[in-house]
Amino acid sequence: MIHAPLLNEDWQLVVDRLGGAEAIETSARQAKAFLRARVIKNAIDLLRLVLAYCLGPGGLRSTAAWASASGLVDLSNVALLQRLRRCGDWLGVLVGQALASGAPAASRARLIRLIDATTVPQAGLAARQQNGLWRIHSAFELPAERFGFFELTDQHEGERLDRIAVEPGEIRIADRAYLHPDRIAAVTAAGGDILVRAGWKSAGWLDGNGQRFNLIAALRDNSERGLIDQTIWLRRQHGPALGLRLVAIRKPPQAAQAARRKARRQAQQGGHQLAQDTLVAADWVLLVTSLSPEAFPTADILALYRLRWRIELAFKRLKSLVGLRGPPGVDARSARSYVLAHLLMILLLEPLIDEFEDSPRATAA
Repeated sequence: MIHAPLLNEDWQLVVDRLGGAEAIETSARQAKAFLRARVIKNAIDLLRLVLAYCLGPGGLRSTAAWASASGLVDLSNVALLQRLRRCGDWLGVLVGQALASGAPAASRARLIRLIDATTVPQAGLAARQQNGLWRIHSAFELPAERFGFFELTDQHEGERLDRIAVEPGEIRIADRAYLHPDRIAAVTAAGGDILVRAGWKSAGWLDGNGQRFNLIAALRDNSERGLIDQTIWLRRQHGPALGLRLVAIRKPPQAAQAARRKARRQAQQGGHQLAQDTLVAADWVLLVTSLSPEAFPTADILALYRLRWRIELAFKRLKSLVGLRGPPGVDARSARSYVLAHLLMILLLEPLIDEFEDSPRATAA
């Protein structure tokens, strides 16, 4: 992002999207990011400074020099850093407001939430040695085609399907990292439905009698047909087994060959012998869902899961269009502000994306 739009008429569009100057001023004071007018005259100028640093190509010194040269404010890079550290809560409030403004109306068609997380590295030698990461937990909503939820944590916070409150009637779609039966049960108990990809070893598969279900044997038995759609139960740590629907489809030959090559490569890199069962499972896409076969036939389940690529595309935009990368500083307070500034900007840009994309989402299959 270049600095010029932070001073010209484009900046007023940003202010308007955030509720106007008075609302921005109020939120800054309530979050204690801006308490009194001294060197920086108002919260609008503070927001310009924060976005210029977080989204611009330079560091603290170059941002301070730009602010002085443009007549915005004259302050040192150290003073800018101190203010940045106090802006995390405020930026979190602004992100929340931007998320709320893009939420679909209750009267719209059934809400679909694509759940996933992306990461950026933490700065500093110690963080790199410990594989330190900032994890951005997200929900991308359809048909609105907008991010509807963000939460920022470090790498110690795992991916959870029930991290965001459930809207009754929603369909929550996620990859195999979210196959936690107790978390799934929390979503369905709150009135939501789920569609989650599964790994063949990632769950305690049970039959209707509570006995171990031999998934690999079922895949072998149905290899000719290439399809399984049946009731299944998953063992839980807390509470009774969770009854769901297993939908498995055999991959096309080319995709199956690629999956087997990947499995062999991972086994070689890990220094262990590849199990034959892993090769059998590699030929299949395994899904579990709470959606009924009467309302959602097998073909609809597969079509729904194919929507998951949309959140991958949204993450790509976040990192390429807005330029999100690892925060440059080692201080957690300034790093939080840095990441939140990028999340705020993608929320402000999303309504405009269709205007300059070659293939608008509205026409996507």
